[in-house]
Amino acid sequence: MIVAIHQPNYIPWLGYFAKMARADIFVLLDDAQYSKNSYTNRVQIDVGGAGRWLTVPVTYRFGDPINRVRAANATWPRVHCETLKALYADAPAFRDIWPWLAERYSALPATDLAASNESLIAVLAERLGLRAVLRRASTLGADVAKGDDRLIALVRACGEGAVYLSGRGGDKYQDPAKFAAAGVALIYSDFVHPIYDQGHSNFVPGLSIFDALFRLGWERTAGLLACRAVRA
Repeated sequence: MIVAIHQPNYIPWLGYFAKMARADIFVLLDDAQYSKNSYTNRVQIDVGGAGRWLTVPVTYRFGDPINRVRAANATWPRVHCETLKALYADAPAFRDIWPWLAERYSALPATDLAASNESLIAVLAERLGLRAVLRRASTLGADVAKGDDRLIALVRACGEGAVYLSGRGGDKYQDPAKFAAAGVALIYSDFVHPIYDQGHSNFVPGLSIFDALFRLGWERTAGLLACRAVRA
């Protein structure tokens, strides 16, 4: 059983879902400390060949976990829908994606950042055919541990013999010996960002998965998630 762990980011990039595609269980770090100007409440979208931030306005106190962060107003889903429609209305797959997207946005628990992010991640994963089970870290009883110890505790809480699937940058700060001593196998996911037609000459990587969806549709975007590799 493969376990991946990540903050509940806002409509994340392709690499986030590619990591989820490799996992059996995907743990959302909803109780991690909120970091200002992170991908938890914002993501980049394409504006004429350049990335532009699409941001959920939030209110919080320093040190708050993500699941205590609240939206500064409840109108942001409508504003974001209007922005996405204005920027992507001419994209090839817009008409296929837009009704689905607008309906999901209208049903979001708009004042709760973690819950709204989780809702969007869950429905996108389901529509893309991903099978990973979503779990909230706050429900797994591993909040007393820190750093590698917490990751190990979360993985072990998911089941006996679970394997931890880390992101590309994890090998810069994780201690493989600690995972080995705890009996948790550690593997890494290296996502190679695919290049697709964005309607202009310079490709902008790292945008929200909506960029690919509006341009390529569901099936072709799901195919992009196969552009991944796993190494021990």
